[in-house]
Amino acid sequence: MNTSRAALTSTAILDAAERLFARQGHDKTSMRQITAEADVNLASINYHFGSKEQLIQAVFKRRISILNEERLRMLDALEAQAGGRPLKPSQVVEAFFSPLVRHAYDDSGSKPFTPLIEHSRFDQNGFIGTLFTKEHIGVVTRFRRAFQKALPDVPLEDILWRFNFMLGATSYAIMGMDALRTAVGLAPQPDEEKPGVEEVLQRLMSFLLGGLRAPLPERQAQPCAAAPLEASPASLQSNTEGVL
Repeated sequence: MNTSRAALTSTAILDAAERLFARQGHDKTSMRQITAEADVNLASINYHFGSKEQLIQAVFKRRISILNEERLRMLDALEAQAGGRPLKPSQVVEAFFSPLVRHAYDDSGSKPFTPLIEHSRFDQNGFIGTLFTKEHIGVVTRFRRAFQKALPDVPLEDILWRFNFMLGATSYAIMGMDALRTAVGLAPQPDEEKPGVEEVLQRLMSFLLGGLRAPLPERQAQPCAAAPLEASPASLQSNTEGVL
């Protein structure tokens, strides 16, 4: 198989698997369904990925890599403009979270990644949790440092807690309001125009920044001098497993 044909086949398999995983979850997707969706035979999947588990990892890794590259480009540009000065908290928040929201609302191919986020949250102790931690650790470390510089009076533990809360809020934001409307007894609104990405981002960023800047708990009202700029990977991992 020549290189260009191999690349096209690999991409077709990844695209097909991503669509199926998004619709029904990776655990409920069979190899037969993937081969039918991609219009390839089982030997092609085995040749390119080896196994279903390795294919799932490749699907997640592809999307996470694209997302993280965009996050780092934004952070690099902001830090270059700042010339060594701390960024504003709003800039750090936007650089990390806005690419995820934009990908979720993108119609060019990444939209199936949105439900993949939710499926991944239920397998944090398995290999997908390990994959997310491995793919994220360097990126999250960069952003954690930026948050610490932007919020020097906030202890590291509180930054991590608030970052965790922001991840949860963003996850719910990109999944939309339909489930919540049903849960609180509001009638579905099929004819209502769905909010665009800019409206969602405006609402979300306002909420995230409000939480990030909220008063500290009384027990930690004083700055914590022991909060190091360099946290251990183990301590960071416990707060970031299974997230985007």
